Amino acid sequence: MESIWQDLRYGARLLINKPGFTLVAVVTLALGIGANTAVFSVVNALLLRPLPFREPDRLVWIASGASKPASGLVAAEADLSSVTTQVGNFSDWKRMNESFEDLAAYFAFFDYGGYTLTGSGEPERLRGVGVSQNFLPLLGVSPVIGRQFQDDECVWNGKGAALLSYGFWTRRFGADPGIVGKSITLNNEASTVVGVLPASFDFGTIFSPGSQIDLLVPFPICEQTDRWGNTLAVVGRLKPGVTLESAQAEFDVIAPQVQQQHPERNDNGAVLSSLQERISGRLRPAFLVLFGAVGCVLLIACTNLSNLLLARATSRRKEIAIRVALGADRSRLVRQMLTESLLLACCGAALGLPLAFIATRTLAATQAISIPLLKTVSLDGTALVFTLLAALLTGLLFGVVPALQVSRWDVHASLKEASRGSSEGGRGAWIRGTLVVTEVALACVLLVGAGLLIRSFLRLLEVDPGFRPEQTASWRVEPSGTYETTEQKLGLFGQLVRKVEAIPGVESVGLTDSLPLGRNRNWGVRAKGQPNTPENWQGAFPHMIDPGYIRAMRIPLRAGREFTEHDDAKSQKVLVVNETMAKRLWPDRDPIGQIALNGREEWQVVGVVGDVRHGALEQKANLEMYFPIKQQRDWGGMDMVVRANRPIESLVSSVRSALQSVDADLPNSEFQTLDQLVGQAVSPRRFVTVVLGGFSVLALTLAMLGIYGVVSYSVTQRTNEIGIRIALGAQTLGVLKLIIGQGARLVAIGLGIGLAAAFALTRMLSSLLFGVGATDPVTFLGIAVLLTTVALLACYVPARRATKVDPMVALREE
Repeated sequence: MESIWQDLRYGARLLINKPGFTLVAVVTLALGIGANTAVFSVVNALLLRPLPFREPDRLVWIASGASKPASGLVAAEADLSSVTTQVGNFSDWKRMNESFEDLAAYFAFFDYGGYTLTGSGEPERLRGVGVSQNFLPLLGVSPVIGRQFQDDECVWNGKGAALLSYGFWTRRFGADPGIVGKSITLNNEASTVVGVLPASFDFGTIFSPGSQIDLLVPFPICEQTDRWGNTLAVVGRLKPGVTLESAQAEFDVIAPQVQQQHPERNDNGAVLSSLQERISGRLRPAFLVLFGAVGCVLLIACTNLSNLLLARATSRRKEIAIRVALGADRSRLVRQMLTESLLLACCGAALGLPLAFIATRTLAATQAISIPLLKTVSLDGTALVFTLLAALLTGLLFGVVPALQVSRWDVHASLKEASRGSSEGGRGAWIRGTLVVTEVALACVLLVGAGLLIRSFLRLLEVDPGFRPEQTASWRVEPSGTYETTEQKLGLFGQLVRKVEAIPGVESVGLTDSLPLGRNRNWGVRAKGQPNTPENWQGAFPHMIDPGYIRAMRIPLRAGREFTEHDDAKSQKVLVVNETMAKRLWPDRDPIGQIALNGREEWQVVGVVGDVRHGALEQKANLEMYFPIKQQRDWGGMDMVVRANRPIESLVSSVRSALQSVDADLPNSEFQTLDQLVGQAVSPRRFVTVVLGGFSVLALTLAMLGIYGVVSYSVTQRTNEIGIRIALGAQTLGVLKLIIGQGARLVAIGLGIGLAAAFALTRMLSSLLFGVGATDPVTFLGIAVLLTTVALLACYVPARRATKVDPMVALREE
């Protein structure tokens, strides 16, 4: 221990005496280790850390048999109706199965409705989720204060009750425990606050990324809710010892039996997967790629530091030779060099931790990225252990090569060179060159991967969403309980539209119950005249809109007409369909005037509009149909879309005032621009692209510095040779070719290895790409040109310095 303490003190003194070298090394390591810690914290929260529930490995997600698992960075639900199940099926599954301790559910379409809090301060629109009575007990979540829902609160028209989220309780009620048992007014009806959820349970970040959930309410499992169709997202807890495979085998038998007993229900099977896989499985490839990328950045930093330590060790050649001559053995020298490396690594880790802390806090607080569990990202004990291990491994990685090189030096030769300076042998030059080739190859792999993702992201942004988001915003309007009938709601929305249309700068206003790139559902539809067979029924996305919506969204009208004020409850029931639905249902005829059947109702097609990418920009448009709100009663709240002829932000206060003038109890502070809507939809892809792009830029910078350092060091070592060449008549161009050629050879080798490795590894990115192949030649060629250009520039600076060597000075030093 005494000798180790001596090595530590000696190493610390050496580092303090070389502040420039130490600063460069510590900052480089801080960036590398800090970035690794931050990315590990994200990976830990999303993929490694168990869900914050009791025995989470026994929790299972039970999806409809019609569901298609999302992959890559596409939204988890392209269509909720194909993921959810009917209340009757849920009840039968729960009764008939023997694999699960219990099944629970929540209302998956909660975002179609909302809760307006009034009676205490400014009216506020809240997001609440209806859950079955056993939902929280099944997960193993208990209120931090208060109780669970009771039987009389979980029936149709039961007592109003609510469990507040911890964040909402803290923000709105100042964390007052006295709120439990008190009544609050939601949608003009009294509800009792029965409890407060723990801070560790955030429904939105787990089950609905990007949504802020303020409260949970009871959802009745009854005949009335069964009529709503596929509305429940189902979670089950396996019995001890039961495997997912055996449970799936049982449901493969149960689901057809249920369908045979109840043919009137939607035809659903059941696909089981672990809840952890359901929540974050689709993101696993993306974050493993990021983790590998940030590891590559740290390896590049290590190669740079190895080169720096090799150069520094050369300048210490005499000191080390004297220590050996005085009796120090080779192992002591290696230990001393590794001690210095570990000191640097620990200093880098200490500086990197605050950087990682800032990065993780920023990620956890952002609302602009729809990634599950992102709010739970933090520097916990596991991350700190990872940082310590990363520091130790990093210190060994960049310290072992210089240490071994020093241990092989010839002591007598080193002492003889003391009077005329030291030089680097061929072995040292070969090692330094190998390190440069390694970091060029690693940088090339990262740059190719980032280039593919950037091109993919740009291709995605070029996709026509089917509407124009510029200078447009939407306000969610939830009528309170005072508007009981459809006619009263229509009167309210009519006043709102007229008030907002009168605002100077407003171009058009429209209403819809579902904006694109957000909520999802599915209704069955078929063309009249076709046989009533399952294959003729198609699933289509229904929209309830007013006459101004298509114009406000600038969805192109392809044929026929839009809705008018005359399309009301007393007129012919009419329908506008998108191009995909028109081609699917009436491929060989004009869709205008055709009749579509939705259940037992007939709707005449009066217009065809362009396709809108509703589920995700990556996915092709599905069937969509638009109903006039005056002819439908199956809607609650509405999104009011406002298009302006100037920046929409300048009209926000005027629109809020208009809403308040119509009904003072309407929440008016919540709005989003449609540009934000599109941005939220592509946020996971943008996040991965930006982070990987940042790592790649850092890798390119480190590689450039590494090339510069090697070539610059070589020029210093060859000053005498260059001076002699110039004295013998070498021209500037010849010296430039000599020095740049040395660097170019290393770059060419590294580039060749890197491109070959990238060609093999980028296939792992296939699920993350859109519109670009994993071996896209444009990307590979572009990165090769970029890396070559940057490398040659890094070689040019020391080469230019070499041309200015004074032959007389060089020869005199010789």
